[in-house]
Amino acid sequence: MSLREQHEGPVILKYQKIIKLMFKIKKRLISVKEKPFIIAEMSGNHNGSLATALKIVDLAAEAGADAIKLQTYTPETITMRASRKEFFIKDKKNLWKNNSLFDLYKKAHTPWAWHKKIFERAQKKKLIYFSSPFDESAVDFLEGLNVPLYKIASFENNHFPLLKKVAETGKPIIMSTGLATLKELKESVNYLRKNGCKNLALLKCTSSYPANPKDLNLKSIHKLKKVFDCEVGFSDHSLGIGAAISAISYGATIIEKHFTLNKLKGVDGKFSSELEELKMLKKESEVAWQAKGNIFLGPTSSEKKYTKFRRSIYISKQIKKGEKFSKDNLKVIRPAYGLHPKYFDRVIGKISKKNIHPGTPLKKDFF
Repeated sequence: MSLREQHEGPVILKYQKIIKLMFKIKKRLISVKEKPFIIAEMSGNHNGSLATALKIVDLAAEAGADAIKLQTYTPETITMRASRKEFFIKDKKNLWKNNSLFDLYKKAHTPWAWHKKIFERAQKKKLIYFSSPFDESAVDFLEGLNVPLYKIASFENNHFPLLKKVAETGKPIIMSTGLATLKELKESVNYLRKNGCKNLALLKCTSSYPANPKDLNLKSIHKLKKVFDCEVGFSDHSLGIGAAISAISYGATIIEKHFTLNKLKGVDGKFSSELEELKMLKKESEVAWQAKGNIFLGPTSSEKKYTKFRRSIYISKQIKKGEKFSKDNLKVIRPAYGLHPKYFDRVIGKISKKNIHPGTPLKKDFF
């Protein structure tokens, strides 16, 4: 190996690592150097109305979202009608208590016949459109609509036949991490990559509805990036936008938030954002992204003009030639045209070489 190769080797490896940490959807690059990518998740918030679904697309675009996401399933592809107790939600604190799984998913599902119209509206509004397939038949259906990427939901991140089917399309994949241990995530990610996934992003997710901020553990975003060498975002099921904004500061490059016309309606309305909240999320996420900046201590370019208003040593009373400088005739004040305040104690007791009027900045040649 030549000296040049020895020198350039690590540089090449570093470059390759940077490439892995970029996630691309069509022409949209997603990385820490780009503004956060905001996904408006429709889920079941259409409340069984195509008109409502289309209105959600329109308002997501108005709010500034980058993408609209659907969920593609039927009750038969996600569960089954059964009388056994495990097929019913009995937890009194659960948002969907007293529903059977089958009836809940029947109510919440987006009819497949709507997908094309919803995607066409999204395209018209210049939104990236895609969906979460919940079984292999949904992937076949979505391939027919030429979706540009796929999302794997948290509850499906252990559905290996589905993972294989999606990975084999060769399209970008976003996968939520909810419910999975690190070991399970490693298995799922390795399986995706083994079966053809070359463009992967993960979303830190807490799969409770609504999610308690104490359970979000956003510090895990850095860990996920380090372990899986990919872009990491945040799928937010908490109330408000505080957690999502915080996630940006921890390095999240994608924010997924459920979106609705009315929080008081719909199966997922309670933990969804309405128009004004999504607008605020878009705006403040970009502020948080800009504010992250770099590791830098010192006056920025915008601060430099204000350095003249820092403290310095000034003459506070008339001083005659031969008189000693003292705490009585010197003062540390703004602006900063005199000696640095660190010299204050050294100057005390020095003899003035000249008469000095009050309000004069102290200089070294005065003593």
